[in-house]
Amino acid sequence: MTTTASTASAPVADGRALGLAHYAARGVLEHVLARHGITFRQHIALRAAVTAEAPQTPDDLVTRIQGSLKADPADIRGTLDELLAKQLLVADGAHLRPAAAGRELIAAAGAETAPIAARVWGGIPAEDLAAAGRVLALVTERANAELAALTA
Repeated sequence: MTTTASTASAPVADGRALGLAHYAARGVLEHVLARHGITFRQHIALRAAVTAEAPQTPDDLVTRIQGSLKADPADIRGTLDELLAKQLLVADGAHLRPAAAGRELIAAAGAETAPIAARVWGGIPAEDLAAAGRVLALVTERANAELAALTA
């Protein structure tokens, strides 16, 4: 098998490479979100409410958000309280639903980040994206299993 210079010097995917990519992308998102007056955690929570197919109780949202952020439920409840105080979420009986302002904020942030995402992801061959997607899904599955074992 012949090794070319580009494959010989290509970085190996590992936890550090994954972390660097995550924090680089998150830094871009946090910069955009700061202009809208919300944090990354608030964005994740608000997006969970906006994308839910049915009204969510606070417990439902905590479970959904915890699945993404692996954060302490009490901290997530605090984030939901912050979104209620900002009137981006509203209480509707036993449920929390996104306010119009919350939906607008998610749409505006998405519109601002779309061209950035296009520049970041653009030009990467489809087969590379598919391979990366498979690897990331497997790493996520395995890491979730390890976390479950550690917290059982």
